[in-house]
Amino acid sequence: MSNFLGSHAINMDAKGRLAIPAKVREELAQTCGGRIVLTANADEERCLLVYPEPEWEELRPKIEALPNMNKAARRLQRLLLGNAAPMELDSAGRILIPPTLRSYAYLEKKLMLIGQGKKLELWSEERWFAWLDESSGDDDMPPEMEALSL
Repeated sequence: MSNFLGSHAINMDAKGRLAIPAKVREELAQTCGGRIVLTANADEERCLLVYPEPEWEELRPKIEALPNMNKAARRLQRLLLGNAAPMELDSAGRILIPPTLRSYAYLEKKLMLIGQGKKLELWSEERWFAWLDESSGDDDMPPEMEALSL
């Protein structure tokens, strides 16, 4: 089981390559042999989702099984499946982000890799810090969060 935690400031080169931080790379090596799937986030947040291959293979049939006659389900399928890019870390622990995904998530040189337990998120550094500064008071709090004590 993956345990991706923390945030990592990383850089992407002009060709769209980025080096996965050593701590995350070690976890990926243990959980999936460095094989991952990169895809678009379906929220308006416009980041990328990074799944270890086994996590993706668990999620994929659930996405495929959604009713494609439903507009929201079709959108989710198109975003997640249509943008899915299987890849493997190279010997230097790098991956090459496809141009379409770079464009989708507004990725430039400075990036943030954010642990989310079983997956990671890849953000433009500028958009990540802007998101952190946004007010979240407009969203309804689900009951599960009301009972959470931090």
